[in-house]
Amino acid sequence: MGDFTSVPIIDYKMIAHGEKGQFLKDLRQAFVNVGFCYLKNPPIDNEVVKRLVEFTPKFFDLSPEKKAKIGMINSPHFLGYAGLGSERTKGAADLRELCDFATPYKSQWKEGDPDFLRLWGDSQWPDEDDIPDFKPTVLSYLSQVERLSLEFVHLLAESLYIPQETIDRYYCPNLQHRCKLAKYHVLDPIKGNQGVGPHFDGGFLTFVSLENGGSLKSILIESIVASSISTTRAPGPEPERRMDRCRTNSGHIGGEYRKRLETVTRGVARATAHRVVSPLPEYGPRYSIPFFQNISPTARVSEIKLYEDGIPGELEEMVKARGDVGPTDSVNYAEYGREQSGLAQLIARIKSHPDVGKRHYPTRYRDIFGDKEPGVGAFA
Repeated sequence: MGDFTSVPIIDYKMIAHGEKGQFLKDLRQAFVNVGFCYLKNPPIDNEVVKRLVEFTPKFFDLSPEKKAKIGMINSPHFLGYAGLGSERTKGAADLRELCDFATPYKSQWKEGDPDFLRLWGDSQWPDEDDIPDFKPTVLSYLSQVERLSLEFVHLLAESLYIPQETIDRYYCPNLQHRCKLAKYHVLDPIKGNQGVGPHFDGGFLTFVSLENGGSLKSILIESIVASSISTTRAPGPEPERRMDRCRTNSGHIGGEYRKRLETVTRGVARATAHRVVSPLPEYGPRYSIPFFQNISPTARVSEIKLYEDGIPGELEEMVKARGDVGPTDSVNYAEYGREQSGLAQLIARIKSHPDVGKRHYPTRYRDIFGDKEPGVGAFA
């Protein structure tokens, strides 16, 4: 089985410096063997990132009434604020607050259309007087990471010997991508330590900006080879499974494969199972800012075949050297490989935010939960 001792760091400037071949080789190694990397010197304005990081705790410090004005419960697009414990993973409450925003998009949905096309639409924003310059900062960040994500997915495809025109079949004009501001509250022994439960992200790519503060011990990422990523091991009753602690450095952004890309590459590119445990009180709350790249809502990953003539020899050897992936206790939604992308995403959102799903998608909600109350673990 393959092994690694640190999160791979790949410098985006290698391309401009005439080292694209080495960049692609490093990318291939990172995402076949690890599924995660730090991207150094990404083409994102550091000042925008700095402002967004500064805004994030200020947003969560707004009064409950002001946050409730933009509650996710109001949005059929699952955009807006969700309070502590309102989100669920593997049937248990996640001990975090969050607010989802998205790239600008006017909903095209009308009565009679598939319900999942209603998932994209307008974001909700706090009042400008309450947090001046917040909206333009978030939109600037979204725009820059969107551009990076679309460039990056072509580089990933090239590194894995996938033609650009093949990967482009998963995309369409006028996509909507999302980012999330998240606050992980400190450990409460009574409520448990699930900041967010173990899961795979469902699309192709996720980019994560983390607060570069004192809470480095709060994020755990299950590596595919059950190997330690930092110099210390996470405590707990599972000594056979080591967990990875990571944080961003200045000028770095974390990138990871998501479950659908693992599916379309027939397991060559590995999705990163990950979870977050609540930070200890001495470290204070932790904040993170993930960006989720979407693919076409009508794309069905099972219908576009990659490597029809067989996995290229180099990749096949790398997969053999990596070995089998150890078991994880992450959520695995079967819909990812079977249903249209938009429907799989809608089902996942309803499972994570059943109150929002019940209000805006009552029929789909009943299809998922039946007569049972959500959150009992049967729907993980």
